[in-house]
Amino acid sequence: MKAFLLYKDRDFELPETLYAEERLPSRQHQPISRLNVAGREVEAQQKLPSDADALIQDLELATLFNAMALGDEFVLEIAKKAVLSGLCNDAETILYRQDILKDCMKNAGIVREIYAMAVEAIESERKSYFSIFSRYTSSVLHSAIEVLQIFIGTLKKLRRIAGEQSNQFHSEGFTALFATLRRELDDEFFAEIQTHLKTLKFRDGVLISAELGKGNKGIHYVLRKPSKDERPWIERMFLQKPVGYTFQLHPRDESGAKALSELRDRGTSLIANAVAQSAEHIFNFLGMLKTELAFYLGCLNLRARLTQLGEPICFPLPAASDQRRHSFQGLYDVCLALSMKRKIVGNDVHADHKNLVIITGANQGGKSTFLRSIGLAQLMMQCGMFVSAESFCGNICDRLFTHYKREEDVSMKSGKFDEELSRMSEIVEHITPDSMVLFNESFAATNEREGSEIARQIVTALLEKQVKVFFVTHLYDFAQGFYSQQMNGAIFLRAERERDGTRTFKLVEGEPLETSYGADLYKRIFEDYNPA
Repeated sequence: MKAFLLYKDRDFELPETLYAEERLPSRQHQPISRLNVAGREVEAQQKLPSDADALIQDLELATLFNAMALGDEFVLEIAKKAVLSGLCNDAETILYRQDILKDCMKNAGIVREIYAMAVEAIESERKSYFSIFSRYTSSVLHSAIEVLQIFIGTLKKLRRIAGEQSNQFHSEGFTALFATLRRELDDEFFAEIQTHLKTLKFRDGVLISAELGKGNKGIHYVLRKPSKDERPWIERMFLQKPVGYTFQLHPRDESGAKALSELRDRGTSLIANAVAQSAEHIFNFLGMLKTELAFYLGCLNLRARLTQLGEPICFPLPAASDQRRHSFQGLYDVCLALSMKRKIVGNDVHADHKNLVIITGANQGGKSTFLRSIGLAQLMMQCGMFVSAESFCGNICDRLFTHYKREEDVSMKSGKFDEELSRMSEIVEHITPDSMVLFNESFAATNEREGSEIARQIVTALLEKQVKVFFVTHLYDFAQGFYSQQMNGAIFLRAERERDGTRTFKLVEGEPLETSYGADLYKRIFEDYNPA
């Protein structure tokens, strides 16, 4: 069985950091089943992209992830993986997840119950699989049966939910999952597996056949199913039993007991292997169900926080990557709202058919906040989440990069400007057509003329390669140079400032200005300053 709640046709890949956590450490040396996590081989695990740390720092993603996790370390890691490791590059997958998330939002209690079931079963399995290190097959078989009993109880609960609550879910993902549970976990299945588990306890002993090999050593050990005596019990009690050969071990014959145990293990090794693989199969399913639901659980947690703040959310409309769509109403910085614990000013922009967005204007006017909201919305849309806006439509991008101004620190091996160029070079090595780059005060560590020229050349080259660029800058020569070209594919936004210097934190279309109104900040800070 497969959950398929993040992709239609494949499992979600766990982060490497969760590999050891989601697998029993004891299975590292287990010869019975393959070394895997939720059905995925070790080599299938992928690290986060090389630019993940930059995205986390520049977009303040730690705030978003913590709001999604609410203290659950597993949900935290899944949120990081889902948001950062490979954006969904097809609208179909994004809409598939959106529909599932809508179901989760309408049935939050049921979804949390299913998640709790999977968590409980996996935790119980960890406590029960204590004898897996044993070299005795009988111990492994006993543990596997015990784990299967735990899992069967969980599967019965899932089957009950699938039968009673499926009409509350309408997404393709949940509809397929519940249909699979109803089809494969019917009453006949549970009756048959309980019969097998009862038989495997071998209350009447173990019947094993063998042949004599070289040196009269036993070979070809096979576990046999005892023939069932259908005669009434009273008849069997008084009838003469067939003649047979028997032996008894002395209570202190430790060597004999060990030899007999080894014979039993040889006969039951194949069935122990099959039972352990069955337990592993169900473990994989429950582990993947827990993993994929953890993403939606994080979305529910985030939605609850934003609802408390009175902030709007919407499901975005994704456009193809070769289109240039970017129109929204009330877009706000979700991380700023979470940090300040209050509503944040949103922005309305219509930037369809634009490859270049240059943002200028007054200091402390909301330019960086707006840029961060663009990056956050793109990541949230492309992992199938809602976005922090009243409405949002944007084209899918192949990769998202940030190039933000960095403060000089002791870890830098060169000057700020050299460090900026080095980071830009690294981005160029990984960038592809239909990617998006967010620049924030880049190339300002040198003089105005040199910084403007470098920025112009880099942006021109990116536009030629069909890369979408958002650029927050105080480099007037750079901004005015592009504005004077009257490019159809460019839009110029300016942080709004009222006549008295008040910042509205709104962005409006407008020509770049030579001043950033730093005097406003000076006046606000020092006009009432009294050294005494």
